[in-house]
Amino acid sequence: MALFTDGPPSSVEDLSAQDSQLLNIANVEGIDVSQKLMLAHEEIGIQLYAMLSRSGGLGQDYVLRPRIGLDKVVITAPLKLWHTYRALEMVYADAYNSQLNDRYSGRRDQFRDLARWACEKLVQIGLGMTTSPVGQAAAPAVTATPGGPLPDGTYYVTTAWVNGQGEEGAAAHPVDVNTAGNTVRVVTGAAPQGASGWNVYLGSDPAALTRQNSQPVAVGEAWLQYVPPAFDGPKPGTGQQPGYVHPIPRVLQRG
Repeated sequence: MALFTDGPPSSVEDLSAQDSQLLNIANVEGIDVSQKLMLAHEEIGIQLYAMLSRSGGLGQDYVLRPRIGLDKVVITAPLKLWHTYRALEMVYADAYNSQLNDRYSGRRDQFRDLARWACEKLVQIGLGMTTSPVGQAAAPAVTATPGGPLPDGTYYVTTAWVNGQGEEGAAAHPVDVNTAGNTVRVVTGAAPQGASGWNVYLGSDPAALTRQNSQPVAVGEAWLQYVPPAFDGPKPGTGQQPGYVHPIPRVLQRG
């Protein structure tokens, strides 16, 4: 799973899966669903930070212990559902405030209750955490380079950072490149804290990318596709899995 700090846990598609009328209503009422996803992410981040602060305890050594930051929180199913329902609640609250339509207020209240339910489940289960977070990769710089083994065509490339334990972060959004008698050169941006290398994935279909490197590419080095593409390698993952569960105090969601 991705880290909470990689961005909103849910997408517009996740919201539409919960409410098939969402996009139509958002269009009619002029509501920016992507903005609601960002606002819900920011709000939940503040609440998670408060939970983590409270769960640290208030013993004599409290000030000496490092705070557990949001960068170590892994998105789990309850956390994603909380974000999904809170964003939907925001959409319908906006729609109701615009039209004062009771149908909208009913949906707003329904998703408010579901958001509280998901938050409560998260409190019961605890927060999924990692001790060595590695953030989602930014889109790589991909260029066609003269010579090489790639057949002419359009290729899609993505990358993902790897930490010292071999755990891979969430992959970047794929970048496309056209080749004609050449190959591709891939360069990553600045490495996030904790990254020790990176993996490169390539394919002719953005939904069917496979890893091309047998060992992580060193930070600061470029990747040149100097062999025919491998189509039977691992596919990009969704990010790190929780290494442990951090218990959090029982709280009631506001709003």
